[in-house]
Amino acid sequence: MTIKPIIFALGLGVLSIPAVAGDVHIQVLGVAQDAGLPQANCYQSHCMRAWEEPALRRMATSIAVVDQRAQQKYLFDATPDMRQQLFELHRTAPDGDYELAGVFLTHAHIGHYTGLMHFGHEAAGTRDVPVYAMPRMHEFLSSNGPWDQLVNFGNIELRPLAHATPVRLGSQLAVTPFRVPHRDEYSETVGYRIDGPEKSAVFIPDIDKWEMWDIDIRKVVRSVDYALLDATFFRDGELPGRDMSKIRHPFVSESMELFESFSDEEKARVIFIHMNHTNPLLRDGSAEQAEVERRGFRFAREGLRLEL
Repeated sequence: MTIKPIIFALGLGVLSIPAVAGDVHIQVLGVAQDAGLPQANCYQSHCMRAWEEPALRRMATSIAVVDQRAQQKYLFDATPDMRQQLFELHRTAPDGDYELAGVFLTHAHIGHYTGLMHFGHEAAGTRDVPVYAMPRMHEFLSSNGPWDQLVNFGNIELRPLAHATPVRLGSQLAVTPFRVPHRDEYSETVGYRIDGPEKSAVFIPDIDKWEMWDIDIRKVVRSVDYALLDATFFRDGELPGRDMSKIRHPFVSESMELFESFSDEEKARVIFIHMNHTNPLLRDGSAEQAEVERRGFRFAREGLRLEL
């Protein structure tokens, strides 16, 4: 078995993963912002279409990593839609064959951790599901109801994470959390680097403007094969009556400008995810979808599979 060196471009060290092709992949389980599409109390035309046509609905952003050789699967973020997302994951990695070996949380906003409720004794009543969390997130879950009940009843087992410290998951997979700037009312916010046997990815569903980070996102994208990046809003003016200068997410339009000098191959690494219900990237056939593809970038769809 050959060893492929993988450089962590955030300046956080060097990782080596044994190369075994085709054994590990990412599965996209949701692509919308925390509240999904349609959103509660939204009766605008884009939400009404989704209310009336279930096929147009989109779940909150989550991805899974499936390790076929180890027969293990991992969730990244526990969304309010986790019940359906676990079923979709069961379709491709059945519970009888694959162990849910961990849940990695990015931060304490509703679309990213509240799905943990489905592990509770009122629901699945799981035993010791490993939940990986940064220090403030760990403290938040341990000290506040109803989440502390999951810990006290043994439904979940909290496992600590540290910035820039890789977690080795068997022989083929490593996950490294890294701090990113965002609204941190209850916890830190992290992105994840995911290293498989042959390819690597970063998952950054929530972040403030790229220039507010002390890391150059262009270097990060160039260091991996896939970059699943915050695309909450497409452009300024998307929320009528709101001063969007006070909303710190990087707009898709801004990200495309920032990456415009990339080669075609580098642009194809960028996969936009975590779209607000107002974002036209959620509407099939929209001019904005066409623009993203014309400029050489991609946007995530539920069910997308990325080989690691």
